[in-house]
This record gives sequence, structure tokens and C-alpha cells, in this order.
Amino acid sequence: MKTRVSSPAFFFGYDMASSMPPGPVMPNMHPIVYAEYHAIVASPIGPLGLMEGVDTLQLIDFLPADAPLRAPTSPLLREVARQLDAYFADPGFRFDLPYRLQGTPHQIAVWQQIAAIRVGDIVRYSEIAWRVGSVPRAVGTACGRNPLPVIIPCHRVVAVNGLGGFNANRNGVDWLPLKRILLKHEGVL
Repeated sequence: MKTRVSSPAFFFGYDMASSMPPGPVMPNMHPIVYAEYHAIVASPIGPLGLMEGVDTLQLIDFLPADAPLRAPTSPLLREVARQLDAYFADPGFRFDLPYRLQGTPHQIAVWQQIAAIRVGDIVRYSEIAWRVGSVPRAVGTACGRNPLPVIIPCHRVVAVNGLGGFNANRNGVDWLPLKRILLKHEGVL
């Protein structure tokens, strides 16, 4: 039986607590409403907010370190938490979860390309842009709106001259350190 990580503040030698703000900090940002998440689970990279639809996973959000944890109560979200734990224990783990993507046709095309990127590989924004008939900036925007980070591994998409962005500063937080951590976890950095 695997033990759930109880302290998400430390992951692969990176001290998340020192670089993560305790909550939303950007002016003019909507505050995070923790009650809207169906579950908030601990992970080695910090709390993850989960939302489900009818028998499908719909959202995973990275949350600030002080987010209140709430155990999953549905069978689906318990399975999501189990599979996330398996991934953090073994980066080669392959997710097998029902999910429903809601977005524009462009976003869905980009997310489908990202979902096909294997562990240990990275793909440039420009390459995905070429595949879907777009431009790198639009691909980056679609990556930032990815509703299922980690499962649809947008952290594996990088810029020509560096890592690029990550999670579009969602909830007013710079999540780029998590991209580095996930890529290190997968042996890319």
C-alpha cells in the first residue's frame, strides 16, 4: 500500500514553501474559491484542486501551498488521486482516466498533441504550431489554458530558447518552478 505524501512543501530537493506565495497575490485576480473544488489533494508539488463532471475528470489546478486539503469522496476522484500518486512515485506511469476537454477547436487540437508527448521527451511550441496549423504564441496560450496539467503534460512543451511559460500564471502565481520540477522528475533536466 502506498502512503500519500503528507507534506507537499519539498519535492526532489526543491523547497516549494520558500518560492510559493501563501495564496493569491496579484491585484485584479479573482480569488480562489476552494469550495468549488470537489477535492483538494496533497502532492509533492503542492495541493492540487480537482473537479469532475459526470464520470469524467474536468479540471486539475495547481493551488497555493496553504490550500486546505479535502479528501476525494467519489470513486473517480479517488482514482485520480491514486494515479497522481503513482506518477509522482514513478514518472513512467501512464495515466488511464476518463476526462472531457472543453475548449476551442484550436485548444483541443493543441491538447491532443500534448497528450501524445512521451515521458522524457520535450516538444517545442513551434513544432506543435506547425502540426496544428497555428503559431507558437497561440500554442503557448492553449498550453496555459490546459485544464488537466500533469495528465496532459504541458510541462513537456518548451520554447526554442528556454522553457517558455507554464500554467499562464493561473491564480496569480508564477508556476514556472513547477515546470522545472516536473521535467527534473521525468529526467529531462
